[in-house]
Amino acid sequence: MIVYTVGTFDLLHVGHLALLQHCKSLGNVLAVGVASDRVVNSYKPNVPVIPLEQRMEMLKALSCVDIVHAYDQLDYVPGCKAVNADIFVIGEDWGNKPHNLAVESYLKSKHKTITQVVYNSRTSSTQIKQNVRAQSYAGQQRILATG
Repeated sequence: MIVYTVGTFDLLHVGHLALLQHCKSLGNVLAVGVASDRVVNSYKPNVPVIPLEQRMEMLKALSCVDIVHAYDQLDYVPGCKAVNADIFVIGEDWGNKPHNLAVESYLKSKHKTITQVVYNSRTSSTQIKQNVRAQSYAGQQRILATG
């Protein structure tokens, strides 16, 4: 069974690891699609902090990940076809956007499975970025106060 999931995987953290380990437990092979900066910028206000090539390199180094590829369009059907996915794992924020409905239709027509997971609330890339900004701001305030 080939399991496929997609994401940005910016600032790789324990929540990502938990997701990927769960995905791997669903099958024999775990394939991960990594969103290019252009794709991320199409639905988020900021591009990732870590360059695409480095995000992919970190994912490839994980023992639970077997295949890593980038995708440059917000369309999951080509990735599912490329890896011949049996199970497509999606997050809890999945909605009824055209690209989501397209992959659902494709997978249903091929008698494949979509599995939805709940995000690990212990950490997130957004929270990490906010913490870094807060620490940086606090450090700047200390410098200004002592300078």
